Amino acid sequence: MFLHQRQQQKPQVGDPNPPSPHPPSPLLPHPFSTFTKPLLLLLSLLLLSLLFFRFQAHYNFSSSAQSPLARWRDYTLSQAATFVAKNGTVILCAVSYPYLPFLNNWLISVARQSHHDQVLVVAEDYATLYAVNERWPGHAVLVPPVPDTQTAHKFGSQGFFNFTSRRPRHLLQILDLGYNVMYNDVDMVWLADPFPYLVETHDVYFTDDMAAVKPLDHPHGLPPPGKKGRPYICSCMIYLRPTSGAKFLLKKWIEEMQEQPWSKKQKANDQPAFNWALNKTVSQVDMYLLPQAAFPTGGLYFKNKTWVRETKRMHVIIHNNYIIGFEKKIKRFREYGLWLADDYSHESPLGKI
Repeated sequence: MFLHQRQQQKPQVGDPNPPSPHPPSPLLPHPFSTFTKPLLLLLSLLLLSLLFFRFQAHYNFSSSAQSPLARWRDYTLSQAATFVAKNGTVILCAVSYPYLPFLNNWLISVARQSHHDQVLVVAEDYATLYAVNERWPGHAVLVPPVPDTQTAHKFGSQGFFNFTSRRPRHLLQILDLGYNVMYNDVDMVWLADPFPYLVETHDVYFTDDMAAVKPLDHPHGLPPPGKKGRPYICSCMIYLRPTSGAKFLLKKWIEEMQEQPWSKKQKANDQPAFNWALNKTVSQVDMYLLPQAAFPTGGLYFKNKTWVRETKRMHVIIHNNYIIGFEKKIKRFREYGLWLADDYSHESPLGKI
């Protein structure tokens, strides 16, 4: 070990050339200390930028989420009717959120006849108002007050009465604006264009809700009263012109519903009141019963196959009534090839719902 150990030189006293010690090195800045401040500054700016953009994105999202609320809450029936009216006519329906699939199915059939641009959806809740206007701006309006319609109300329930009892007021308001108006329930399907049947100048057009077969050349006046002292006209497909006669009928309809409110015993709906109004104004209003072959009730179309064969190619609007229940209606539409919402949603202005 000693052989391989390097001996240290010791300066000799009196040596004229003593070995000089290493010169002191200049103090160099540490690399970390050189870049620390700029790096920290850069990271701080980057962090602030990320926070700013995140806040801005959240603000923009919140603003966009609130914009339909701010925009459509103040949208009025007058504005909406003016927006959708074509050739002086509005096609009206009233929908709560659970019935959006039926709205879409009906809209596809209306679009096939090129009349969808005239459609105005009276939304019975805010969810429907935003769902429709998000996809199809301007075609839905909410008329206060908002009824409690978050669930699909069963026929005969108080909710169903509250839902349908608003109908004549909506129609009257549109007539007062000077427009013709067609009302449809959304459990209908158009197979052809109904407007060629509405060319004359009657005050009101409607369909019979009776399933009994009529001759093809049946009369077009109000049918005689039935066992309950009133006719059985369907209030789900109505066409009205902005005449004094049509307005008088609607006001009478509103009066009849006020006189026959819903109760657990009575379980009223808007249709009996409509028929009483028709019966009491028949001498003052120009009424027209649409042909049964073109506008059959569900009790005839879905239950009389012989009649359907005999009147083939005459059908215009099919009403899926005479059956109660959301799923049952869809099932029957599917069985008859009339449920379009699954395979043809691309034809709807709402797209797939």
